[in-house]
Amino acid sequence: MTTTPLKAELWDSSEFAPAKDGFIPHLELYLIPDGRLHGAVVVCPGGGYGGRAPHEAGPIAESYNEAGFHAFVLHYRVAPNRHPAPLRDASRALRMIRRRAAEWRVSSDHVAILGFSAWGHLAATAGTHHAREWLRDTPAWAPHSNRPDALILCYPVITSSGAACHRGSYANLLGPEASQEQCDDLSPEKHVNAATPPAFVWSTAEDTGVPPVNSILFAQALGRFNIPCELHIFPWGAHGIGLGETVARARAWPALSRGWLKDLGWPQG
Repeated sequence: MTTTPLKAELWDSSEFAPAKDGFIPHLELYLIPDGRLHGAVVVCPGGGYGGRAPHEAGPIAESYNEAGFHAFVLHYRVAPNRHPAPLRDASRALRMIRRRAAEWRVSSDHVAILGFSAWGHLAATAGTHHAREWLRDTPAWAPHSNRPDALILCYPVITSSGAACHRGSYANLLGPEASQEQCDDLSPEKHVNAATPPAFVWSTAEDTGVPPVNSILFAQALGRFNIPCELHIFPWGAHGIGLGETVARARAWPALSRGWLKDLGWPQG
């Protein structure tokens, strides 16, 4: 169903200050070539804000293609680049997909963002911080919304507080000297509001890297605003299992998430 993915750079030379490591942020396109309109999922591979895990990139996009969704893998800036660079990349990616929706045959009001681990944090923050002043874009891009229509959070980093905090992710994102106030400003469970999109959230009880309480805290925050959320804490599986193909029970998450999008009424062509 898929072809060799094309690439689309997120920024042109007049907008983009070179990344500290020379990396150029871009989208990798996994489009269903049938000419019909489809919902889309932006896939953000994890890596603690210090890298991008390949097993959480192309294979995930292909699994959504097989279920009738376009997919886009977001190759974003990581350390030594700091906040707000990663969130600006995610914000621009969402705007780009909507700006080019007719060309790419995307239903522009059915664009989800999916993230693993630290980039589950990015996806959650894209859902809670999209209206922040520092995410305003240039006049040509501003008319296109940067708010995701749904969140899919896979063993996400969420909280900046207590023993459940994944401090390495916050150090890579904000620097090792970041204050607790700075970390709390990027603790998405503290910033859920009525405009936060619905979410599908999952983790495993065996995850000692990013404890599942992170997922629970975000689901609880959504519940306080009556925002639809489907939460799964699977009994087995270490951190970073991706598709979970070899893990009992957890291997069900891709189909469950795709079914959840279908139940929300997302077009699959």
